[in-house]
This record gives sequence, C-alpha cells and structure tokens, in this order.
Amino acid sequence: MPASLIRLFRYRGLIQILVARDLKARYRGSVLGFFWSFLNPLLLLLVYSFVFTTVIDRGDIAGLEPYAVFLFCGLLPWIWFSASLNESANTLIVNGNLIKKVVFPVEILPVVAVLSNLCHFVLGLPILFGFLAYYGIPLRLTELIWFPAVVAAQLCLTLGLSMILAALTVHFRDVKDLLANGLTLWFFATPILYDMSALPGGARAAMQLNPFAHLAIAYQEILFHEGPFGHRKWLFAVAGASGGLFLLGYWLFDRLRDSFAEEV
Repeated sequence: MPASLIRLFRYRGLIQILVARDLKARYRGSVLGFFWSFLNPLLLLLVYSFVFTTVIDRGDIAGLEPYAVFLFCGLLPWIWFSASLNESANTLIVNGNLIKKVVFPVEILPVVAVLSNLCHFVLGLPILFGFLAYYGIPLRLTELIWFPAVVAAQLCLTLGLSMILAALTVHFRDVKDLLANGLTLWFFATPILYDMSALPGGARAAMQLNPFAHLAIAYQEILFHEGPFGHRKWLFAVAGASGGLFLLGYWLFDRLRDSFAEEV
C-alpha cells in the first residue's frame, strides 16, 4: 500500500486536470458559468435568512442570532461532505469506460469528486465571511488559524469514506440508496440546525461518537461563537481517526481494484 500512496501523489497533475474538467462540465451550457459557485451559497443563505427570520423566528427559539448565519457555518461544510460522498459512491460506475483501461489509476476518481466539492466549499466561503461581516461578527485571528486544520481533518475524513463507498458500491449497488437515507439521518444527528448545548446530557454524550459533530462545532466556534476555540482536543481526535480511516479506505480500495472492471 505505501507504493500505491506514492503513486497517488505522482498523479497530482492528472487529478488537477480532472478536477478542472469536472468544474467546467458542471456549469457547461449555463449563462453565468462559474458565478453559480458564488450564487448558489448566496441564494441558499438568503433563503435560510428569510425562512428563519420571517417565516419561523428560529433565532429566538435557539438563542442564536443571526440564526441563518449560525446554520450556514455548519451547513456549508456539510454540503461539501455529503455531496462528495454521494458523488464518490457512484464515480466508478459513471466512469466505467475509464476503469476498463488498464493504465488508468482508478483510485483518483473518488479523490477528484472530493476535491471538486472542496472547490465549491472554498468558493462559498466569501459569501459566509461577507454575511459574518454584515452582522458584525468578527473573525478572530487566534481562532481563525485553526480553520485550515478543521478543513484538513474534514478532507481526510471525506477521502477515507469516499474510498470505502466507491469500492463497495461497485459490488453492492444498494449502497447508494442506503447512503442517501444514512446521510439524512446523519445530518439531523449533527449539531447544524441546533447548538450542541441544547441537547440533554445523554444525547450530548452519544453525540461525541459522531465525527462530523466535532467538525461542525469547530466551524461554529471558530466563525460564529465568541470566546476561545475550546474544541481543539476533539479536533485532534477526529484528525487522528480520519487519518486511520483514510488508510483503511485506501487499503480496501486497493484490495478490490482488480474486480472493478468486471463489475461496472
């Protein structure tokens, strides 16, 4: 497996080309093109602002103002996470013509799916930062320096799960349907719509087993809440576990790669 990981690094040029191709293909034929990468998160945030300030005054219920911005701090990374898993689960099947070419490194396909959605996440950050500035929520340098570490931990977690899902979906097509329902449950089991402090003690203890809960809380503490970033020990734990999950996912993918061409 170490040799395979080294090969993955050597394919970085091909990964860049495929990520660029994926980004261009996503908006091919649209008038605004890449501007949708900025407009989509902007429109999403405006919709949530309207719903939770005009339709439902969720901010008073949760004790979080502005609630739509709090929500978006966890929702934007969740969109990157869930979209990456959904696309990765199907990427080997969609690119079956490439897999049947012996020389093509199939392990880069899940990586491309994750990195393409990472680009959309990064392009959505100026919208989030703009709304934070609009509502007078300061970005503190002492907390903001942890932001790249949270993104890196999420990237590692997403890559590990994407490798596993891509490898298993080729053999078990039911994984795609299970994933769709599982992500819905995972979303509501993560403190994105609500603050972790609103949970009772038993639910809060169970939430510690949810790796994305710690990532969401880290984003919220860094970007939204006042005070020091106190979730760093959990961030280190998630980062370590995510590194192990990535190695496990890559090992599983490497073990099953010879069967992909026959199954797609």
